[in-house]
Amino acid sequence: MQQLIYAIATMIAGVLGCAAYFFGSNFILDTIYPAKGKDAARAARNMRRAAVIRPWLFLGPALIALTLYLVYPVFESLRLSFLDKGGQNFVGLFNYKWMIADQQFRESILNNFMWLLVVPAAATFFGLVIAVLTDRIWWGNIAKSLIFMPMAISFVGAAVIWKFVYDYRDAATAQIGILNAIVVWFGGEPQAWITLPFWNNFFLMAILIWIQTGFAMVILSAALRGIPDETIEAAVIDGANGFQIFFKIMIPQIWGTIAVVWTTITILVLKVFDIVLAMTNGQWNSQVLANLMFDWMFRGGGDFGRGAAIAIVIMVLVIPIMIWNIRNARKEMEGR
Repeated sequence: MQQLIYAIATMIAGVLGCAAYFFGSNFILDTIYPAKGKDAARAARNMRRAAVIRPWLFLGPALIALTLYLVYPVFESLRLSFLDKGGQNFVGLFNYKWMIADQQFRESILNNFMWLLVVPAAATFFGLVIAVLTDRIWWGNIAKSLIFMPMAISFVGAAVIWKFVYDYRDAATAQIGILNAIVVWFGGEPQAWITLPFWNNFFLMAILIWIQTGFAMVILSAALRGIPDETIEAAVIDGANGFQIFFKIMIPQIWGTIAVVWTTITILVLKVFDIVLAMTNGQWNSQVLANLMFDWMFRGGGDFGRGAAIAIVIMVLVIPIMIWNIRNARKEMEGR
């Protein structure tokens, strides 16, 4: 209850603080540069100056926050990656050489690569199929709401839910895990699914696919609604069946949106951390880059150099995809 009270108080204070800043900054600016007065030329000049300054008053806090929490950490991580464990002595490229030779780092890279192959493709595919199907049924909006609901759950919360899905009990004990209950019902043996090397990665991927399918569905559904009805009607008149309309009419027209959704999920996959931490903590060959960075940075006494070097690798992998995604999104907007 105390934590709930603190959270509510924080939200109220934040909203009131934003309102106070909005009205206060406007009042001060209008006081310094009054738009009224006997001198019409001066009043006009004040209005122009205020118009130039006002946007920066509103952008200022956001720019300061971005600089403090995004820009500064990038340069600080880059600096730390060239330092030793304590972040004091310069060691050059030692941390990067260590990464290349480290078995866990190679395992993390391989696992991240598998996540990149499976999760964006599966989430985008399921989102697209569901978007098409739900647009054809009267209760489609209800179905969309249910499918989108996992997006409101934190990754840790989703991992806790799926722990019950994968839960394992001895064969002589009643299974409370949904997956093992189904396996036992069909006469199979229960398995500790998340401890199976290699395969456990796919069980973890299912959680992120479950979450991100709703995101893909919403974006792609909006894109599908933008396809002119005349195009579909002309295809039907020409004798095209449902599959031909889907693959030859719909997908080509929303390909740009599909690419944006795909790359957005790809960026998320490169930074995946919470699910692995909550489910396996990187054990049983399920380690990923972000979790490995967390281990080196904050556990076992901490190694700021190695942790920062892994963070730089993640950033280098994300940046090209992010740039391509932004450019593609801009082209999509300009095309419309």
